[in-house]
Amino acid sequence: MTPPEDMGQGKTADAPVQPSAVSLCLNVLKTRPEFLRVASARRQGTGGFLLQARHRNDADSRVQIGFTASKKIGNAVARNRAKRRLRAIARDVMPRLAKAGWDYVLVARPGATIARDYSDLIRDLESALRQIHKEKP
Repeated sequence: MTPPEDMGQGKTADAPVQPSAVSLCLNVLKTRPEFLRVASARRQGTGGFLLQARHRNDADSRVQIGFTASKKIGNAVARNRAKRRLRAIARDVMPRLAKAGWDYVLVARPGATIARDYSDLIRDLESALRQIHKEKP
């Protein structure tokens, strides 16, 4: 049995723990009421997905994000792939362009979210966030 100080493979118990790459500064929306509140606010369509956004108007400065892929996307494999792609672009773009105190939901589009080039999805999200945060006259 390996002692707790040596975890095998050269790792020690006092080694620094690496933070999860997924967490960054984004919190995930989980409940239906949270998704419904965001759905009733601003929307911006793109070629690959729909972005819904809502300013919470509270003292909380967290950025919260949710992902949706309905059965129109396809079977469970297709829905999961669409959500994985949406999570990946959110990890790349949201830390730079998301605003504190906002909730966002990315809704997959049938065919487009899975088939569209990754770089196009990144550009879609960047432009959608700029449009959402543009001041209304």
